[in-house]
Amino acid sequence: MSITQPPAPAGLGNIVIATDFSPVSDTALLYTLGIARRYNAMVWIVHVVADTFFSSETQQRAVDDAWREGHRRMTEHFIAGRLDGIKHKLLVEQGGIYDVLSRIVEQHNAGLLVLGTRGRSRIGKLLLGSTAESIFRQSPCPVLTVGPKTEFELASEGPRRIMFCTGFSTHSLEAGKLALELVQRQEAELILLHVAAESVPDRDVYVRKAKERLASLIPADAHLALPPRFLVSFGSAVDRILSAAQDVRPDLIVLGVRQPESFTRRLRWATAYGVVTSAPCPVLTVRTSEPAG
Repeated sequence: MSITQPPAPAGLGNIVIATDFSPVSDTALLYTLGIARRYNAMVWIVHVVADTFFSSETQQRAVDDAWREGHRRMTEHFIAGRLDGIKHKLLVEQGGIYDVLSRIVEQHNAGLLVLGTRGRSRIGKLLLGSTAESIFRQSPCPVLTVGPKTEFELASEGPRRIMFCTGFSTHSLEAGKLALELVQRQEAELILLHVAAESVPDRDVYVRKAKERLASLIPADAHLALPPRFLVSFGSAVDRILSAAQDVRPDLIVLGVRQPESFTRRLRWATAYGVVTSAPCPVLTVRTSEPAG
């Protein structure tokens, strides 16, 4: 079974970027603009002003201040030429962060939601608190996060080295479709990583067969700009993915996630959550539904 390619173009015609106007949000924006150029995508830059118990006048001032700050930032990016050739619009909305973002994503049929955070802002806390599962598990589109421990310098032209992590399950192979298209659009290097349990016997045989299986995922007509790399590791999925990221220094990690259907399946969420909150580079999570079994 290979990672079959979706019909072209993929659904990245609209990209929604959540911003709190912090430096890391700007970094996430510039990183995403490189992807947007490749897809000729419309970029919706969204700042959410939280509902509070303060007076309506105070709330309105907060909205007005956000508009001014947003336009100032957009003007700086425009003057610097960073927005050249990019269709974009700034939105300032009031309400709950997830409610607002999901509404805008659905309204514009967005193919990607981007969160850039160091974990200190309100958006950042979403990655570290109970709302995280709402973002990653319920977002109607893939979610790209520049997480709290991102340390690699991000290329302004978008990802040039993409690491796709797969356990060969249905949901991970669905994520692989987007990983493959991004690799092709970005003319990037593809690294495929499979992590197996420590208890696997006869590791040499397992590694050989796993690499053959990884190679079989790439369609014969994929026409990659660079030869792919195949990695097999043993141990904790989170630890091995993070270790591989330090070794090969990808610009993007791609993971498949699925909706929780039971307590056991909810435990598997820890892998995606652990990678997102600790990865040294952006992480793209692709939500899929997988039949129970």
